[in-house]
Amino acid sequence: MKNKPHKSAEPQRSFLEVLKKSSLAFLSMTPLFAGVIGLVGLFQTLVSAKTLVSFFKGDILIDTFTGTITGAFAVGNPVISYLLGGELLDHGISLYAVTAFILSWVTLGLVHLPAEAEVFGAKFTLLRNILAFFFTMLIAILTTSTVHLLS
Repeated sequence: MKNKPHKSAEPQRSFLEVLKKSSLAFLSMTPLFAGVIGLVGLFQTLVSAKTLVSFFKGDILIDTFTGTITGAFAVGNPVISYLLGGELLDHGISLYAVTAFILSWVTLGLVHLPAEAEVFGAKFTLLRNILAFFFTMLIAILTTSTVHLLS
């Protein structure tokens, strides 16, 4: 039985090469990340709960659509969307709108669209966001309808 030579130097070298390439790729995206973080902070500062309340009218489809659009522009940390969703419910906004708002807050991201297109490609980003938009509305309507049926 022949002993195979141990090739530990080869995997370490390739790991170091991969680590170097990954680090360079991350560093090249740092300005995009900084821009996205800045825009998200700006939107969270400028868009208050009272401003959001003024967008909703009481119609199921219009409120779901408005909630989806508003959440897509007001991207941020998911925990904040739950708190803001509670505030919107306290102000009399429909559960349809709040559900769509929270879902689109997390799944859509018009603010970080350029960064996503840079990393994943424009075609993929556009397709993902179009599908996420329609499925956000569908899921919001189905989820809220289910909650109403069960209560």
